[in-house]
Amino acid sequence: MIKTSYEFDQSILPAGSSLKTNILLRFRADIAESPRRKLNLSLVIDRSGSMAGAPLHHALKAAESVVDQLEPDDILSVVVYDDEVDSVVPPQAVTNKAALKNSIHKVRAGGITNLSGGWLKGCEHVKTRLDPQKINRVLLLTDGHANMGIQDPKVLTATSGQKAEEGITTTTLGFAQGFNEDLLIGMARAATGNFYFIQSIDEATEVFSIELDSLRAVVGQNLKVTLELADGVSLVDTLSLAKVSQNDTSQAVLTLGELYEGEDKLLGLSLVISSAEVGELPVMKLHYSADVVQDDLIQSVSGTADIIAKVGTVEEAAFASTSHIILELSRLTIAKAKETGLNLAEHDRHQEAEQTLRALVKDLRDKGLNENFEIAEEIDQLEYFAGRIAQKALGNAGRKEMRDQSYQTMTRNRSDLVGRGITTGDDVYAIPIVNEVGSGVELCCVREGGKLRVKVMSEGYDSTKNIQFPRAIRAEGARYVVEGLELSSDGTFYRVRGQITRFAQPGEADIFVAPRQSNIANTGKASKALASAADLPTTDAVGDRILVQCVKDGSKLRARVVSDGYEPDWNMRFPRSVREEGMLYLVDEIKTAPDGKSYIACGEIKRFVQPTTTN
Repeated sequence: MIKTSYEFDQSILPAGSSLKTNILLRFRADIAESPRRKLNLSLVIDRSGSMAGAPLHHALKAAESVVDQLEPDDILSVVVYDDEVDSVVPPQAVTNKAALKNSIHKVRAGGITNLSGGWLKGCEHVKTRLDPQKINRVLLLTDGHANMGIQDPKVLTATSGQKAEEGITTTTLGFAQGFNEDLLIGMARAATGNFYFIQSIDEATEVFSIELDSLRAVVGQNLKVTLELADGVSLVDTLSLAKVSQNDTSQAVLTLGELYEGEDKLLGLSLVISSAEVGELPVMKLHYSADVVQDDLIQSVSGTADIIAKVGTVEEAAFASTSHIILELSRLTIAKAKETGLNLAEHDRHQEAEQTLRALVKDLRDKGLNENFEIAEEIDQLEYFAGRIAQKALGNAGRKEMRDQSYQTMTRNRSDLVGRGITTGDDVYAIPIVNEVGSGVELCCVREGGKLRVKVMSEGYDSTKNIQFPRAIRAEGARYVVEGLELSSDGTFYRVRGQITRFAQPGEADIFVAPRQSNIANTGKASKALASAADLPTTDAVGDRILVQCVKDGSKLRARVVSDGYEPDWNMRFPRSVREEGMLYLVDEIKTAPDGKSYIACGEIKRFVQPTTTN
């Protein structure tokens, strides 16, 4: 059984012609007590060179944490990939957790990124144990771009959709800043799976746990909604992420994916009604279907709901109370605006993108929605992104945050997934510095659940309350002094009053005096040879250096760049005396040779030693 409900953004719509309105539809699987679904899970983990060091360490620890959370009747496989694909854990019941974690523990970083090979192997493992009564899922983690195997995003996205039709859903996890978010989001959307942006490597375990919690809570799958619009009603926009198609009678069919226990699936729609008379107005018939848990089995259910609007005079509409779902609709509208603004900016329509975001800010404030903390935070995000876009300086991190925030809001109804972003605001480096608090109020910026929050440190204030604070000057670990704080109208959060300065105690190092630069001096000089690889200095941290691997090419040993952003097949000028098959090296700089089709290793060479992963 699926429960449906709906509300318009105005409780009474005004009579007249050409009326635009928004509607929020809710779907929930009505199950008295949901048993835990068994899992058929494949973890597919990127172990390419760019993952070397701390990233792979945290990814493997996250994988081990998954093992700890599974039950003996779950099925698990683990695939790792670089230019080669290895099944370190073939599909098996989770009966010996120590052995499974030991297999994961032994994984080491390698070469370049054969994303398609690793992912398809994970799909193959899930297929061998495919069970429609289980959650059949591949979790694909990568920190880089596919540069080997199938690389075309359109092919990978289409294939992800095909695998979903076979019963294998894909969830994608983008690690740090190097991955292709359009590809990973595209694959997740095509498969009606989930996507996560793991912003900081130490978040990996937390994000894996969120996905496992979601999988345990799946009580329905393949939710589809068909809109049978009444005459004179047209669909303008969809405010939620859905695969939209048309049936044989040209009706819109929206595929919304999974239903989670205790979580409403939200569908926001923008409609235009050509004319409306006072009374009850039929707007559409809603036809829905899904596969839900009933009597411990997955069964197909379907239903129909009539959507009817209440129409009154202009005066009645004006005096009617605003619908309480305005906050949910506003969140969806904000997410849609971020998606629109980003698309405009990427087509060099920066001014139009900025105007789109700033116009929404004005509208939200005019409606008084900035008195709600979540919307106030979104306003700060919109202003931050608008400013970055206007300067044509959104950057890789800003783009990923904007895409992630839009995706999560339009896909899930979970507060811990929306509004995430921990990139340091560039303006923090420019604000004035003070060395004492004086009569002001001291604040600090902390990372909290993937978000940058500002908290009060001075006495006399409630330290549990959040503070509305400009996103452009937030930086984890930064401290500030403001003239004062004032409570919001509902008393739930603080607003900053007066000038904002940054606080640095005398004698303490100030880590925000300027953007931190690499300490590597790029000389442009080719690397010098040593007697052997054993003579090279060693390190277990990649940092700002470039990872190189020695591989066998016929009878020769070749050096190849395995860090993202380079041609993986190009030869390289690299000292022969230190070449050993399979060894990983770090170099300060890579230059393109005069022939335009090979590289030169420059600066100091270090031998990369895989860090130890402890259980």
